[in-house]
Amino acid sequence: MSTLALELMEKYSDLQDGTAPVDPGLCGFRLKAPPIAHRRFREGMFRLAELHHARQAYEMGGGLLITGHSGAGKSTLIEHYELLYPRVHVQQATRIPVLRVSVPSSPSAKSLAEAILVALKDPKAHRGTASEKTERILVWLERCGVELILFDEFQHLFYTSSVIVFRDVTDWLKRLISNANVGIVACGLPEAVLVVDSNEQLARRFSARIQLTPFAFDDDEDFLEFRGLLRSFQKLLPIPVETELYEANLARRMYIASYGLLDYLGKVLEGAVSVAVAARQPQIDLAVLAAGFRNRIWSAVPDRLNPFYPESILRPLDRVGEVFYLHTQHNPVGSPLARRIGLQSAKGGTR
Repeated sequence: MSTLALELMEKYSDLQDGTAPVDPGLCGFRLKAPPIAHRRFREGMFRLAELHHARQAYEMGGGLLITGHSGAGKSTLIEHYELLYPRVHVQQATRIPVLRVSVPSSPSAKSLAEAILVALKDPKAHRGTASEKTERILVWLERCGVELILFDEFQHLFYTSSVIVFRDVTDWLKRLISNANVGIVACGLPEAVLVVDSNEQLARRFSARIQLTPFAFDDDEDFLEFRGLLRSFQKLLPIPVETELYEANLARRMYIASYGLLDYLGKVLEGAVSVAVAARQPQIDLAVLAAGFRNRIWSAVPDRLNPFYPESILRPLDRVGEVFYLHTQHNPVGSPLARRIGLQSAKGGTR
C-alpha cells in the first residue's frame, strides 16, 4: 500500500465513525484465490482441453462458443486456461501455445487483426492494411506455435458500425479460421450466439457450444454446490462470521444477493469486509452483510429488497429497475446486425 493512500485513509477515517484510524492491513480487501473448480468451471475446462487436444493430436482446428451473462465466470475460465500454458522464450522466438485476444469494442477486420497482433507482441501491430496484418498474423501464429486462440468479449462483433462492416469482419474471421488451422474459442455475452448464427459458415465452425449459467436456487444439486462454494469463500475471509455462510437460510440470502453469479458473490463479501473494518466490527453479521450489499452491489436498494434485512421478501432482484435486470436482460435492438436479422421490437430485451 502506498504511503499517500495510507495517510489519506487515516486522515479521513473519522468520516466512518469518528474513532481511531481503520486497520490498513484490511483496507481494500479482495478475494484472491485460484478459481474454485465447481461443476460449470470443470465442464468449461474440459471442453477447452478437448479442443486443444484435438489441435495437438490431429493438427486440426475447430471452434467452441462459450456464452453466459455478466459475472458468470467466462473471462475467469479462459484466463485460467491461458495461465496453464505460459509463454516460453526459446532462442529467437517466443512460444505461445494459447493466445488470448480481447475483441475491440468497435470492431472491424483491421482493428480485430490489430488486436491479434498486439496480443502476439508484434512491434508493428498498428501498421498496414487488413490484408497485410492478416499475412503477418499467419506468420506469427506459425512462428510462435499457437495452438489455441481465445477471443474474449466476442459479443462486441454484434455492435459493428454497419452491416457492411459486420459482413466484412465476420468473413475475415471465417477466412482466418480456415487458414490458421488453430483451435478458436469465442467467449462472450449471449449476443455472441447471434453473431455466429448470422453467418452459416461461422455457425458451422462454432457448432460446439456451452453456456455458463447462474446457479439455480430451485435446483437441489445446484444449491447444494452453491453452499459448498460459500464454505470455500468463508475460509478466505479475514474476519469471522456470526453465522456460517453456508447455513441454509443465509445461503439463500447470499444467493439472492448475487443472483447465483460468483463475481457478485465475491463483491458482496468484499463489501462486508470493508464495512466491518470501517465500523470496527469484530465479525460479519447480517447487518454488516446488508451494508456491504448496499455498498458494493445496489446503493439504492430499499430495505424490503435488501436480502440481508430480517424482513426482506427474499425474491430474485431481476425486475425492471432492480440491480440484476440490466445484467440479465440483453436488448439487441438498434445494432446494424439486429436490423439485418429483423430484431425490430421496441419492447424489452431477450433472455
